[in-house]
Amino acid sequence: MEAAAAAGDAFPDGVWLVDLAPVLDPKAVVGAAAAALGVRDVGSRPVVDKLAAHLSRRRALIVLDNCEHVVDASAELAQMLLSAAPQLRILATSRRTLRIVGEYVFDVPALSLNEAVDLLAARAAAVQPEFRLRDANRDGVARLCAALDGLPLAIELAASRLRTLTIGQLTDRLEDRFALLTSGNRTARPRHRTLRALIEWSYELCSPAERILWNRLSVFVGGFSLEAAEHVCPGEGIARPDVLDLLDALIAQSVVLAVERGDVVRYRMLETIREYGMRRLTESGEEPVLRRRHCAYFLALAKRTADGWYGPGQEAALARLRTEHDNFLAALKRGDAGADARTSAQGPDRAQIAASDPGDARTALALAEALSIHWCAGGALGDGRRWLGRLLATSPEPTRTRATALVAAAWVALLQGDLEVADQWLDEAGTLSDQLDDQRTRALVMGFRGMSALFRGSPEAAVAMCEQAVDRLDALNETRATVFWLFLLAVAKGQLRDPGAARTGAQAVAVAEAHGEWLCRAYALWALGFDAWIRGDNDAAVRSTRAGLEIQQRFNDPIGSAMLVGLLAWITGSCGDHRMAARLQGATRSLWRVIGTSIGAFGPHMSQFQAHFEKETVEALGPTAFEKAITEGSRYDSPACAVELALTASADAGRSASAARSCPLTPREREVAALVAEGMSNRQIASALDLSPRTVDRHIEHILAKLGFRSRARVAAWWVAHHHPSGTIP
Repeated sequence: MEAAAAAGDAFPDGVWLVDLAPVLDPKAVVGAAAAALGVRDVGSRPVVDKLAAHLSRRRALIVLDNCEHVVDASAELAQMLLSAAPQLRILATSRRTLRIVGEYVFDVPALSLNEAVDLLAARAAAVQPEFRLRDANRDGVARLCAALDGLPLAIELAASRLRTLTIGQLTDRLEDRFALLTSGNRTARPRHRTLRALIEWSYELCSPAERILWNRLSVFVGGFSLEAAEHVCPGEGIARPDVLDLLDALIAQSVVLAVERGDVVRYRMLETIREYGMRRLTESGEEPVLRRRHCAYFLALAKRTADGWYGPGQEAALARLRTEHDNFLAALKRGDAGADARTSAQGPDRAQIAASDPGDARTALALAEALSIHWCAGGALGDGRRWLGRLLATSPEPTRTRATALVAAAWVALLQGDLEVADQWLDEAGTLSDQLDDQRTRALVMGFRGMSALFRGSPEAAVAMCEQAVDRLDALNETRATVFWLFLLAVAKGQLRDPGAARTGAQAVAVAEAHGEWLCRAYALWALGFDAWIRGDNDAAVRSTRAGLEIQQRFNDPIGSAMLVGLLAWITGSCGDHRMAARLQGATRSLWRVIGTSIGAFGPHMSQFQAHFEKETVEALGPTAFEKAITEGSRYDSPACAVELALTASADAGRSASAARSCPLTPREREVAALVAEGMSNRQIASALDLSPRTVDRHIEHILAKLGFRSRARVAAWWVAHHHPSGTIP
């Protein structure tokens, strides 16, 4: 009506509203239109012909409102009138498209969050005059509106409940939204008085097959793909080839929304519509079967991804795992609920539950284990730890699935810095793999024990264990899987200052390249950059780190991004750009905070490097400037943003490294060395550079160590021999 009023000037011959909501008989549609336009149905001539004649020379607009329940008759009327009246335009509102030539479809979206909040505040103030939208309740109101999908009717019904409930209480009770949102306008049409009536109106407009698909699609959480729908939803009443056409029909009725993501289309239902479908699915008795199919589909997807991980397609595979995160959690919850039922049931009841729903917990445990890449590389450590822990507790059977799940749980715990629990799980996994003679799991246990040793500060033990893991996987003809352990082996050797660290890192990169693997290649490049930095080769360190960062641009792996950005901070500081180093450190801090772990989880060596870096950076910048740079960098709080900052910084660091490659001293140390050459004492140098005497003492110690000298005189002589008027060292 608002659109028609706004366009009124463009239609000099009139604008008419034809309200079809009360019209129940499709044959009465033409009569309703004639009555609205003032065309009398008298005589023997068909009324549709009279309408056509009445409009034939008019430049007019007709609004056909609420066509969905008489959509075929509405489409026929529109087609006839448009054919007879070239200047006529029709604006139709309907939950179903008319599907006639010349139709342009505009999907009316739900309210934006800000619009929804404003509507709720206005309606709440109408029923409770003292209600005001304030900073204290704004977040709660926003959460409520988001939970209501931005549906205006749902928001108005919710506002009426604020006479007796708080915003928080109302949000908590939305699990039963159809019983809650019932106090509507008494003068409204019946289908607009309650939320259930509104959704039931749409449901009744669907064909029997469309309703079945609506019900079955409700098992998906957070959206679904066409492939998933075709695997999960066929069965009695729907053949697999029919799923596409039925899905298209539900999209045309706005029951399902299509969302394009690049070259892929995904589908989703508003939570209100999904919940209604779930209730109908439960009533039909199909819910257990559909949930089982849902779990089986996503288990197969996770297993496919895990089995083919060390090869091509990693980027798309990891993105798919992230996209389906909510569906994975829903499948895990179902298995966990079955386990709880079997655990709590007693006697015959327990036997009946176990017999009627076998293997739920074991299936869920297999899914949690198959998702180890998602937990550890996809940025979901917390969810992985929670679900692996719960399901291991409810599935104690000594199976191969349990053994591999124990290894996955240990990996997550290691990344979180919980070494004690990780070692306990690895011990059990080792015992179980021996009992089952599972050579592959035995190799993985050995590798993760090496990771644990590395994180405990025992790189010698880590080298021995990671070498065994590599040898065992090679013996099993799983060379491609050795890339991860070669990366860890290179890190351990680098910490030991082993000259072979670079060779091992290069071997990891070569294995990754040979198998089309990318993510572990980025980790191996981190190991190469780390080793080069320790050896003082900042040029090589920057090259390797930048190459790793470029790979991470494609993956947004939080841990890998944090490691590479953090390493670049260390390198940048060594090259003398302390402000950029601090900004990179700020970005790294934000990433670790989001992940829920820290660089300290990767061992005391890493903590020591980090502490030394921060100490030198604070000394170079001063505490105030250091904290300012940290704050600037902390705004880059996502992997993508942090990596973008680091790639910009790496170009500058590379130039700085080249300029200073023959001089191991930092800019501040070069300043100190120049003043030593002038014959100044440490106290005089401190005064000249506005530093504390103790700080100058440390700089002198570092200069002597880096240059391999034992006296200040040697430093002075070296500086004079290499000094240039520009103050740089060639």
